[in-house]
Amino acid sequence: MLDAVARALLLDVSERAHLFALAGSPDPAPPALCPSVTPAVRAVPERLGPIPACVRNSRYDILAYNATYGRLFGDMDGPRAQDRNCMWPAFTDPRLRAAAVDLPATLAVMAAKFRAAMAGHLTEPAWNALPARPEGRRQSSGRCGRATRCSGRTPKAKYLRNAHVGLLHVEHTTLRLGPTAGPRLASYVPPDGESAQRLEQLEALAGARDRVAVET
Repeated sequence: MLDAVARALLLDVSERAHLFALAGSPDPAPPALCPSVTPAVRAVPERLGPIPACVRNSRYDILAYNATYGRLFGDMDGPRAQDRNCMWPAFTDPRLRAAAVDLPATLAVMAAKFRAAMAGHLTEPAWNALPARPEGRRQSSGRCGRATRCSGRTPKAKYLRNAHVGLLHVEHTTLRLGPTAGPRLASYVPPDGESAQRLEQLEALAGARDRVAVET
C-alpha cells in the first residue's frame, strides 16, 4: 500500500524513503526502480519548446528539463545527475551567479524557501547533505545565513544574462504537478518579442550542439 501511495504522490527518492521510515516498514522496491518523474511529466518541459522549463522538487533537485533550460544558466548536461540542483550552484557556481542580474534577492528567496521546506525533512540524509557540502561552504555560509532571514514571494519578473544570447527578460512561473511534496514545473516565459527571439536562438544553439554530439 505504501508503494502505491509513493507512486501516486510522485515522491522522489528521499521523500519515498522518509515515507517508509515513518511507517516503520522496509521499502519493497529499490529507489532506482521507482522514478519520481513519469514519462508524461518529463514530456511537459520538452513540449514548451523555446521557453526554458524544468521539473524540480522542493529540495531544488532538477528532475527533468528541456534543451533551452539546459543552456540558460550554463551547460546542464555537464554535471552528474545527482549534482543537478539549483540551490548549491546559486551560491558557488560563477556561471550561474553571473546569470542572475539581481543575485542577492534571488539567493535570499531561494534560501528562505529551502529552509522552510527542510523543516519537514530534518532527519533525511539527502536534505542535510546539501547545506553540509564541503566545497565552497566557508565562503557561502555567511551569505546563506543572512539570506534565510529574508522572505517573500519569488519575483515574477527576472533579468538573466546568458553567455550566448545576452540579456533576457523573463517571468518566472512555478506550477505544482501534484501534492505539496511532489514535483513542480518551473518556466521562464518571455514577456517581450526581443527576449522571445533570443530564447529561440538559444534553443537553436542547443539543438545544433546536441546534433553535433550525436554525429560525433
